Amino acid sequence: MSIAVSLAALLAGPAAQAPQCPSLALMVELGAAMPAEQLRAARAAAEAHPLGSRENPIRVCGPNGERAYLARLRCADGAAPRIGQRNSIGAGPYRTILDRYPLDCGGAAPGRTELIMDMYHDEPETRAAAGFGIAP
Repeated sequence: MSIAVSLAALLAGPAAQAPQCPSLALMVELGAAMPAEQLRAARAAAEAHPLGSRENPIRVCGPNGERAYLARLRCADGAAPRIGQRNSIGAGPYRTILDRYPLDCGGAAPGRTELIMDMYHDEPETRAAAGFGIAP
């Protein structure tokens, strides 16, 4: 059986019905994320930086978590920011891949900026990124 056929069979099986949130436990097992004890220390260290920065990315649960978080962001005038194209920017403080989103609030604060997100977390962030408000 070829690798492609094996992969297709694996994806079509029960694994395809796994939770939408990429599991940090799986990422740790694969060596792509740090163990829980190191993760707690890294989160504590990240708090010294603005939320939404490369050093303190917004922690969310998968691509749907990224979209849901962005949909709740509000500029100083209460409007939703215009969201540019996402791009991956390499590993972050938790050893997982970060995504960068350009955001534009026009004439309202914070103006043009970017937000860094990490989608490999089981406990999504509920606070607003630096300079933004967040809708309930």
